[in-house]
Amino acid sequence: MSGFWTNRRNLLAGAAGVGAASSLGACASSRIIGFDKAKKTLDINNAGEPLSLDPHKASGTWENNIIGNMFIGLVTENAKAEPIPGMAERWEVSEDGLTWTFFLREAVWSDGEACDAHDFEYAFRRILDPANLAEYASILYSIKNAVAVNNGDLPPDQVGVTALDDRTLEIRLEHPAGYLPQILKHYTAYPVPKHKIEQFGDQWVKPENIVVNGPYTLQKWWSNYMVHLVRNPSFWENDQVVLEELYFYPSTDVNAAARKVQSGECGWSNRFPSNQVETLRTELPGFVRVAPFLTCIYFSFNTTRAPFDDPRVRNALAMSLDREFIATRIYLTGETPAYSFVPPGIANYPQGGARYPWADRPLAERRVEAERLLREAGFGPDNPLRVEYSHRNTSDNPRVAVVVQNDWGQIAPWVIVELRGTETQIHYANLRSKNYQVGDGAWVADYNDAKTYLTLCETQTGAQNYSGYSNPTYDALMRQSDFEPDVVRRGEIMAQAEQVMLNDAPICMSVFQVSTNLVHPDLTGYEDNLEDIHRARWFGIKA
Repeated sequence: MSGFWTNRRNLLAGAAGVGAASSLGACASSRIIGFDKAKKTLDINNAGEPLSLDPHKASGTWENNIIGNMFIGLVTENAKAEPIPGMAERWEVSEDGLTWTFFLREAVWSDGEACDAHDFEYAFRRILDPANLAEYASILYSIKNAVAVNNGDLPPDQVGVTALDDRTLEIRLEHPAGYLPQILKHYTAYPVPKHKIEQFGDQWVKPENIVVNGPYTLQKWWSNYMVHLVRNPSFWENDQVVLEELYFYPSTDVNAAARKVQSGECGWSNRFPSNQVETLRTELPGFVRVAPFLTCIYFSFNTTRAPFDDPRVRNALAMSLDREFIATRIYLTGETPAYSFVPPGIANYPQGGARYPWADRPLAERRVEAERLLREAGFGPDNPLRVEYSHRNTSDNPRVAVVVQNDWGQIAPWVIVELRGTETQIHYANLRSKNYQVGDGAWVADYNDAKTYLTLCETQTGAQNYSGYSNPTYDALMRQSDFEPDVVRRGEIMAQAEQVMLNDAPICMSVFQVSTNLVHPDLTGYEDNLEDIHRARWFGIKA
């Protein structure tokens, strides 16, 4: 390991005093313990560098891993990622399911100021204000007037969230949403400190300005190097928090991340190279954690541009992908081929209902059909189909990209695929801005309901509808499902919508993924769960 890595904490201390260079030289022989049980600290390989720690500007799981340790919403999650009371001690729902009343606990921000219902009212208005450009605002569209406000048709004070008094918050909905507690544990529903935002603007998230209501607060953030959190003594259950400090490192190289765990310099890595799973099980007994996960890998076709505005082209490429090879030869940790968008295990959703219409045909037969579709769309030896496939330069994604290039090239010699690897944050920014042709991606369930996936293909979703897909029939079915009170019938309607979308193939499904973590066996309170969310407030130390 490099000296820069092993001396990082001393480097932080030195940078605050006599300077980084002298500190680095002075402590060249020091070594970091990734899970220091005596000092109660944990070093964590995180999947990427956060673009923001503002809950209203974040959009990645790597940001959620940090933010979720600093803030707590009305609802939070237990160690199994199940919704439990957070800032709200309890809530009541009206008979028609349209009005939810939350009764908040007494709590403070880390500067001692009251954290109450007014902060939530301000937060919901802020994230839905179109001036804030919150990419994730659409997750809250079930709230009354949320769409109209986010579109700029109504002012933010018309959002259906009202502080009735300091400790009572009312949320009014457009339609019944029994899954609302699942949404409210998401970081888009976290409170934000109005007094700090009004004082510092977007700079409120800097370590010297930020205040939080959760178990940890921000001590230091070195861009592209480290996010350092320390225990928040003002947290209402601080006496139950065990770990004193957390160090998050952006670890886009999963091989390097695994080596840091092997060397003892990290106690937890939230991803490891799947092709090394057996080696890691041998070399790190008790560390390897592989579990079911509500996530999928898929490739978006940019339907706003030719040739991917043609469903024949999209279906031709989607049907030619060898998902079985990717699942069993690239990923070696139990991934399964995906022929639908909604993963197995989603609550109240018919399993095995919606599938690509060609899913059961042999691959060789599908490739013959793919060539026919492409020729019908006007491509051939005299007009080759040229595809730029953009992918993340992390984990197994570059290896999958080579398979994609080979599979699509096997349709015909005039199908030419160029690969373009990009850093993760830039890649997702390109997807949101539609600056790509075909791009890979993953979607982790924000809550255990099929809508967390299917809303991504609704016209109103905006930037996170990466493909730019728009189909009135699909939108109408999703809208119908929103107003269906029977959970079984609602699931059936959403499955109909999914089938409409799969027939159009704005996305090419790849695999349903599993979670792969390396966790120190002496770290207690870590529970495998479908959302792969693990908050440090539940962690302890094995005696």
